[in-house]
Amino acid sequence: MPTLATAVLRYLHEVLGIEAPGVKPWARANELPYFLRDAFQFSELELLGQPIVLAIGRAEAKQSLSEVRTWLDKVKALAGQPAVYVTDALASYDRRRLIEQKVPFIVPGNQLYLPDLGLDLREYFRQRAPATEALSPSAQAMLITALLRQPWQSDWQPSKVAVALGYTPMTLSRAVKELTAAGLATAYTVGRSRWLRMELPPEQVWERAKPALRTPVRRTVWVAAHGIVAHRPSRLAGLSALARYSMLTEPKWPVFALTAADWKAATDAGVRELPEPEAGAQEWQLWSYSPALVPDANTVDPLSLTLSLQENADDRIQLALDELKGQLPW
Repeated sequence: MPTLATAVLRYLHEVLGIEAPGVKPWARANELPYFLRDAFQFSELELLGQPIVLAIGRAEAKQSLSEVRTWLDKVKALAGQPAVYVTDALASYDRRRLIEQKVPFIVPGNQLYLPDLGLDLREYFRQRAPATEALSPSAQAMLITALLRQPWQSDWQPSKVAVALGYTPMTLSRAVKELTAAGLATAYTVGRSRWLRMELPPEQVWERAKPALRTPVRRTVWVAAHGIVAHRPSRLAGLSALARYSMLTEPKWPVFALTAADWKAATDAGVRELPEPEAGAQEWQLWSYSPALVPDANTVDPLSLTLSLQENADDRIQLALDELKGQLPW
């Protein structure tokens, strides 16, 4: 498998039509603090006549985007030349944040943003590539359940997960086909039992899967807090859940998650949707799958929570999601 440095060279040739000189180790990397050398591999190349330093994120280390700009400024000050963040995957909201902060970055095969060189090339040159097909809610729920199991096991029985989630054999069969077709797992049998194996560590499976994953929130409703104790959902969601994982302030209206079936049961029992929030109201999110993928928890699972908020442009929320990412079990 080519290194990220090699992937950068190939990408520059594909999108700019130039043959950049080979990448070489950056000679001054040893002058940087240990924490920077632990987080990045540093290389150097010349692009359009300008030497640049590549800060290539190490797969085994987590780079907090809230700190990348500060870290690159340290490298740039030492090098006296542009320092560019390189990673193999970056969510759309993360790319927007880096661009807003004018942080140079390269995601080989996806996007290149080098403001010092006047370059901002995005996915438009790849429009003819087929769009990633989204997983069904059931396949997404099964994948997230498997990723969050503790202790982590690369091999798992999808039938057991399906039974726990209340899925039919037909739904199970379809979900297995989706997960294998997406390259997220391989199927095999032991006796009469079907098993799935994830060939990559959970963090890498998650990053590979994200383009095919969608927010579980179908719609949001407002309800009055009084008189609904018996039917109030048990799982905090949205900003209420994120506040439990981070320094984010609790929202004005508590947020809970429930399934469409639970919402129907609540409305059958007399719970009514408000046309707009009022004093003491609650926000209920209607999910496309169970918000209780992790047992014995007060909040929805952290991966589904991330998906439900990843398109929110509020910097405070994105910083809180960075905190959440640092608490994932892998």
